[in-house]
Amino acid sequence: MNTETANTHSYTAAPQAVARPGETDDLRWRILTTLSGFRLFVAATLIILFLVGTEPHIFGDRHPQLFIAATIGYLLFSVVVLLGIRYRNLSITTLVAGSLLVDVVAVTMLMHMSGGISTGLGGLLIVFIGVASLILPLRTPPVFAAIATFAILGEQLFSQVGGLPVNYPAAGLLCGIIFMMALASQTLSKGIRASEALAIQRGVDLQNLSELNEYIVQHLRESILVVDSDNRIRLNNASAARLLGASKRLAGRPLAEASEELASHIGNWRTDFSLSSHPEMVLSGNDSALRITAHLAPLVKDGERNGPILIFLEDSSLLNERVQQSKLASLGRLSASIAHEIRNPVGAMSHAAQLLAESDGVDDSDKRLTDIIQSNSERVSHIIDNVLQLSRRDSGEPERLALGPWLDDFASEFLRTLELQEGELHVHDVDPDLFVRIDRSHLRQVMWNLCDNAVKYASETGGIHVEIRAGRLDGRERPFLEVMDRGFGVDKATADKMFEPFFTARSGGTGLGLYISRELCELNRATLLHLDRADGGSIFRIVFADPDRWGNKSS
Repeated sequence: MNTETANTHSYTAAPQAVARPGETDDLRWRILTTLSGFRLFVAATLIILFLVGTEPHIFGDRHPQLFIAATIGYLLFSVVVLLGIRYRNLSITTLVAGSLLVDVVAVTMLMHMSGGISTGLGGLLIVFIGVASLILPLRTPPVFAAIATFAILGEQLFSQVGGLPVNYPAAGLLCGIIFMMALASQTLSKGIRASEALAIQRGVDLQNLSELNEYIVQHLRESILVVDSDNRIRLNNASAARLLGASKRLAGRPLAEASEELASHIGNWRTDFSLSSHPEMVLSGNDSALRITAHLAPLVKDGERNGPILIFLEDSSLLNERVQQSKLASLGRLSASIAHEIRNPVGAMSHAAQLLAESDGVDDSDKRLTDIIQSNSERVSHIIDNVLQLSRRDSGEPERLALGPWLDDFASEFLRTLELQEGELHVHDVDPDLFVRIDRSHLRQVMWNLCDNAVKYASETGGIHVEIRAGRLDGRERPFLEVMDRGFGVDKATADKMFEPFFTARSGGTGLGLYISRELCELNRATLLHLDRADGGSIFRIVFADPDRWGNKSS
């Protein structure tokens, strides 16, 4: 099963397993190969014993020349049978039946040429018929046992006619043993075939279960890792690999290669029993691109921490999305109250100040006071508009958006609106195959806020130089979009609070621009982050949702 199929693929288990001919034949071919190897060994041994021995020979002393010729022929036949097994030009039943007939004839002839039943060569037929009975159809072995019986008794009769010594009791006992072996092998063959069928069924069931487990693991929304007692990764799904910015195949590698921070935390957790059995922590992804929450779950009993651990990794932006929905509901109720209780009084004050400023008896000092009233009324009204805008924001309509052409249109509009000079806003080349999934109006509002802030703060340094860059994060393939400026940068205290509502470090600001921008990003399963620029200034990075997860299909 291909574990990289899309989420829309439905898993279909294999049908109930039965002993299929192609599978049971494998066992029969293996038995035949073993029997043919034994035949080759017997023929070679007989030739060696005849050639190295002195007269009288152990075997073949009655008719030496015929014996060596028959043995060489038997050896060549054994090689031919092995070649037939290799290429499988004949059916296995035909090959077994034909070779068994040759075995009966050859062993009987070699027995007669060596001195009759007393040589013990007839005992080879017990092996050949007994093993062949495991391969042949169930009713066939007694037939070959009867053929072997006639051959042995016929050899004894032929010897008696020729005046040679005979031993009918020994021949009868050998024939009885051959029959018993054939019948016993029938019963054994039934058991072997039943066991083979059961083994095949269990094998198919296990394979289906393994494929199903692999499918479930790879398509879980949760990102999971399993590490052993040595902190070596034993199992992971593709989602976990993407979160850690690593290749999909992490199995067998040390955890530190994927995340040194996670490996260090687990090492401390194993030795420090004051830490929780199910700790939660935040990992910074590669390039500080993601906020990742990790949960540890030991896979052993009694709180043992030195064994394997199941690790759940979760992109915090998904949690933030659910929290954000709750915040929007609260803000909706708050904004309705604000609109009713504050907007009308503020409008009345602003209108009164405007009328007062237009009256004839107002001097310059009074007019300055009315200007203060009007400007602050406008500021309060702007704050109310922002809060109302956020509270009314729904989940939007995400669409598949080519980032390059969209950025060109945005930059052109932004330059015209703010009347910037050429070179003050620069858009780096964007891969034409770079697509993101986001609501178009949300992205415009976020980018306008970020670029407007960049222009304002960059102007404080005496020159405006704002850059826009887009691409994919190394190792994750998640698209990102950055707004970079050459301002004075942001100190740590401000950076920790800049995304909080109503926090502003600039006079006249509402403190809602960055907060709303981050909320809009999280509505679209994206993340807005602030980074310090190495050569001075700030970088605001939008990391978009993983295009391969959560059903992000083309619009």
